[in-house]
Amino acid sequence: MLQNEGDRLTKVVVCTPKKEYFSVDDLKIHNITAFADPMETGKQHGALKSTLAKFGAEVIDVPELKGHPNSVFTRDASVSTPQGFIQLRLGLPTRRDEGKWMARILESKGEPLAGEITAPGTGEGGDIILAGQVAFIGHSRRTNREGVKQVSALLTKMGYEIRTVSLTEHYLHLGGAMSVIGPERVLCCRNVFPGSFFNGFDVIEVSRRGPSTGNVICLSGDEVIANVAENLEAIETLDRKGIRVHRIDLSEFRKGAGGPSCLVLPIERK
Repeated sequence: MLQNEGDRLTKVVVCTPKKEYFSVDDLKIHNITAFADPMETGKQHGALKSTLAKFGAEVIDVPELKGHPNSVFTRDASVSTPQGFIQLRLGLPTRRDEGKWMARILESKGEPLAGEITAPGTGEGGDIILAGQVAFIGHSRRTNREGVKQVSALLTKMGYEIRTVSLTEHYLHLGGAMSVIGPERVLCCRNVFPGSFFNGFDVIEVSRRGPSTGNVICLSGDEVIANVAENLEAIETLDRKGIRVHRIDLSEFRKGAGGPSCLVLPIERK
């Protein structure tokens, strides 16, 4: 179960790219900008899994969903909560089956279903970030207003305070502009969020550059994983704050418009 993305990460779901991520017939419809190099992609994903395992997290590695190159980005298919997982209905049409796919996986691991986003709502995990008693939700190209409404209703019943923000086209997901990096600490891009959005949190700001500038994986309150291909300012800033940063090159996954956290679905933090 997951209450706060700033807590210690103990169990995740990842999906090693072996075939589907490289078998793309139409880059545009899958929102992929370029073909990834299989050898380099495997090396990068292996480094991510190794870092997670060495930290102490249980890494559940599942096969890709046939015909779904974006299934390697497990974060978007579900969101874990204190009461179980919410099955999402992804906003990109070519990813629509991934919600049910991930639900089957999580149920097979004993995770209870806490709710489901239904049509016409869409919602992706990169737009839903839980931080203790606060749920940050992004209204984006992938999570529509009906999706925001449904997710908000489910999380409100669990006792979360809902804080929503509409994102510009610069960001695919909320997670590209912010990450929870401790129980009460947030990394975010400047000039993206309303002044009161992070009330109650210690905020570390970085300049808004690429679409995943604010995207890191929180391992614990003083330790994160960042992409050296895009997060250099964040890495330097976090270093100065005394936070340990594991630097991994995840450039092959930027070709699929993904940041570090997109590759990891947290299902348990303690």
